[in-house]
Amino acid sequence: MKKQFIYILLGFLFIGNLSAQQTPAPKQKEAFSIEGATAHLGNGTVIENSLIMFSNGKLDFVGSANSRIARKGTIINGKGKHVYPGFIAANTSLGLAEIDAVRATRDFDEVGGYLPHIRSIIAYNAESKVVETMRPNGVLMAQITPRGGTISGTSSIVQFDAWNWEDAAMVFDDAIHINWPSSFSRGRWWLGEDAGLKPNKTYPEAVDKIVNYIKDAKNYLAGDRTPKNLPFEAMEKLLNGKQKLFVHASGEKPITDVINIFKKLNINNLVLVHAEGADKVADLIKDNNVSVIVNRAHRLPNSEDEDYDLPYRTAKILTDKGIVVGLGMEGDMERMSTRNLPFYAGTYAAYGLGKEEALKLITSNTAKILGIDNQVGTLEVGKDATLFISEGDALDMRTNIISQAFIQGRKISLETHQTKLWKRYSNKYQN
Repeated sequence: MKKQFIYILLGFLFIGNLSAQQTPAPKQKEAFSIEGATAHLGNGTVIENSLIMFSNGKLDFVGSANSRIARKGTIINGKGKHVYPGFIAANTSLGLAEIDAVRATRDFDEVGGYLPHIRSIIAYNAESKVVETMRPNGVLMAQITPRGGTISGTSSIVQFDAWNWEDAAMVFDDAIHINWPSSFSRGRWWLGEDAGLKPNKTYPEAVDKIVNYIKDAKNYLAGDRTPKNLPFEAMEKLLNGKQKLFVHASGEKPITDVINIFKKLNINNLVLVHAEGADKVADLIKDNNVSVIVNRAHRLPNSEDEDYDLPYRTAKILTDKGIVVGLGMEGDMERMSTRNLPFYAGTYAAYGLGKEEALKLITSNTAKILGIDNQVGTLEVGKDATLFISEGDALDMRTNIISQAFIQGRKISLETHQTKLWKRYSNKYQN
């Protein structure tokens, strides 16, 4: 019996080893020089026939290949190819769930309504097979965000080549997330009510509850803090301006209320998430220096009187108003669909935004919104060498073919479970 137990245990260890993510790349030891590629810097600038050099995980030179400067280390021929900064996925629950149908793998939603002390980072699975599939499309970083409740908890920012959540984290607890109530509700058809939209009678009460909770947290932190209240303790960084607040809200009235209420509460590090209907109050958003994380473009209009293509044009409308706009991934199949992040940006590009402006949605703009623009988001000297080389336009799924990728200067593997299966079955009928 003892031997049988040992054999079973060894079998589980073997299977677990087979299903684990690739071993993370070691720290960069040799320098790299990418020469001749078209460099998309992520800030709107494009350098044809570029030279990009990096060592010790940092970018040393970004400029023209015509520059008379000695090349460093391994030289990569980039002629005919494109170089991009690593893409950043905002507002995603990547790594917090593996299989939706298996409850034990879902760690994105905790029990309770007001949970500012819940930290998504400690539940992040660095060996997730879903996370692994992001890298072949150039998605190399993400804001890992909890879901559920009124105050869901705190997000953290990670890079996608790590042994564990401690190694993955770029920024711990970057923001607290609040799910703002809707000013409209739908009738409960199963109770015989009209299924159409109608004013939400509980909206004022729900808003007051959020406001009072924040005021109570302020009073607690200003007092002797007894008895100890962990949720209120977790609000301290937000209330002293060292942490951002991401409010998930849509509709003209909710967006207007969010901006005005938090302004009165002296919470200024505000970011709107979803913000459907933001085009109607864009001036208010701009005047209050609020950034916006928009939804994926591939969705239907919210109401019958909206243009059919409004979801595709939202990013351009807000960008033209001078608002800093990023692209989030919350929604159906969000973890698996995050690999398509560049193609969602490409859709916004096709509807008036333009390629380089659309690129900002998942590079420099998102980095600025998340507060990591001093590290990543653009190809600039001194920033992390987190970048990739594509055979063509990385926002087009037909030409987004990545040959090499680097995270903090480390050359990472682009193999996934899917690429292994593709290689396996592509040889099936060759003989």
